[in-house]
Amino acid sequence: MTVPALHRGNVAVVVPALNEALRIAEVVSGALAHCDHVIVVDDGSDDATPEIVAALPVTLLRHAARMGKGAALRAGFAEARRRGFAAVVTMDGDGQHRASDIPRLIEAANRHPNCIVNGARLRKRSTQPWYRRLGNDFGDWGIAWGCGYRLVDSQSGQRLYPANVLALQDVPGEGFVFEAQILISAARELGCGVVSVPVETRYHSVDSDEQFRKSHFRLFHDLYQITSHVVGQVLAHGDLVGVYRRKRRRPPVIFDPGAAPPAPDHAPAPDSPLAG
Repeated sequence: MTVPALHRGNVAVVVPALNEALRIAEVVSGALAHCDHVIVVDDGSDDATPEIVAALPVTLLRHAARMGKGAALRAGFAEARRRGFAAVVTMDGDGQHRASDIPRLIEAANRHPNCIVNGARLRKRSTQPWYRRLGNDFGDWGIAWGCGYRLVDSQSGQRLYPANVLALQDVPGEGFVFEAQILISAARELGCGVVSVPVETRYHSVDSDEQFRKSHFRLFHDLYQITSHVVGQVLAHGDLVGVYRRKRRRPPVIFDPGAAPPAPDHAPAPDSPLAG
């Protein structure tokens, strides 16, 4: 089956939103500059988020009560599939992600079919709080074990998911765990690789006037939830030593044509000998 080339008309942007009144209008406007369709999933906000979004030319889905990021993403994916989109780009509603990176994600997806494209926060990492860097690095180590290959910034909320990944059924995990599990499920069930596109790390800092709401990610609670879930997945899969050795031989695939030699046209899938 031929996979259609991705472009702004067949890729939807999905934005899970919880109390994002501070910057949601900016996020949506930025996304619309690069994709024709935006789906915002309001996850039970009690601020002005739904009213702001309702006035914009987007699709708004609403949860009556907070259900978590995993449920919001599932709802957005289901709506994108119902409308026949070939892929989805996800962005958080707090303004942390730059919409201007969307074309780079789409380009990477066209160069690397059957891969999830990850907006890896590799630029200006010094602005990221140290505890978040530590948590991200630890998460990368464990999730890579679950996927069977190494990757960077496995907890990024800015990703491109192709249609076959959107169609995965019964992906376990709620909240932030869902974003970890979908990488593992896509690798194991579909043979999907992950390609990382370096993007800027954006947090409030003394060097910037940009304002961001307090993160919904609770470092110790959510990192424990992700870690315990991934450990369970790794143990259930078995062959711990063999998987770990294969993972170590498969370095991360990074697509950044402006800063490195061109990447191969096809990123190595988890079971491909080219992955290492």
